[in-house]
Amino acid sequence: MKSSKVARRIAILAAALSATIGIAFASGEGSGITADQALQKLMDGNTRYVESKMSASALCDATARGKLAKSQHPYAIILSCSDSRVPPEIIFDQSLGEVFVVRVAGNVADPLVLGSVEYAAEHLGSPLIMVLGHERCGAVTATVAGGKPEGNIGAIVKEIAPAAKKAKTTCKGKTKEEIVECAVEINAKAVAAELPKKSKLLAKELKEGKIKIVAAKYDLDDGKVTLLK
Repeated sequence: MKSSKVARRIAILAAALSATIGIAFASGEGSGITADQALQKLMDGNTRYVESKMSASALCDATARGKLAKSQHPYAIILSCSDSRVPPEIIFDQSLGEVFVVRVAGNVADPLVLGSVEYAAEHLGSPLIMVLGHERCGAVTATVAGGKPEGNIGAIVKEIAPAAKKAKTTCKGKTKEEIVECAVEINAKAVAAELPKKSKLLAKELKEGKIKIVAAKYDLDDGKVTLLK
C-alpha cells in the first residue's frame, strides 16, 4: 500500500517537473515577424531616440506587465557591451519583452554568452541577432593599449586581442583613437561572424533561414546606431 502511494507521489512530482521544464524551454510562438522586419523595427526605434521622439509605448503599464509575466516573445537578441551609456532598450526605444539583451564588456561571446543567445534563438524564436559595439569602448581601448590586465579582465582582453591586433595592421598610420574605433568595428563584426562557427545550434538556424546575424556600432556622441558591413 505504502509503495503504491509513494509511486503515485513520484508520478505526480515527475509530471509537475516535466510541465515546468516544458514551460521554461518551450519554443513558443516566436515574435511573429521576420529578421528584416525586426532589424527595421530596431533602426526605427533608434531614429526616434536620436531625434528625441521616443515612444510613450516604451513605458510598460500594469496590463502589459501582466501579459509578459506569463510568456515572452522578444523579436531581437542584442549582444552588447556592459557600458552604462549603451542600454539597448533605451537607444532602440523598446519596451519590456521586445528585446532579449545579453551584455558583457567588449560584447564578446564566451560559452555562457553563447548559451544565452542560443536560448533566445531556439526557445523564444527571436529571428534577429545583433552584435552591438560602441564608440570609445573601454574594453577595446585597454586591449589596444596592451599591458597586463588585472583579475578576470584578462579573459575579456583575450577575446578582443585578435581584433586589436588586426586593427593595428589594417589601420596602421592612424591615431590611437582611430585605431581603437577600427578595433571596435572589427571586433563586433568578428563576434557576429564567429557566432555560428562556435555554435552548432546557431549555425543550423542560420542555414535554415530562421535567424539573421548582423553587427552594428553605437555612437556615444549622437546616439546613432550604424550597421557594419
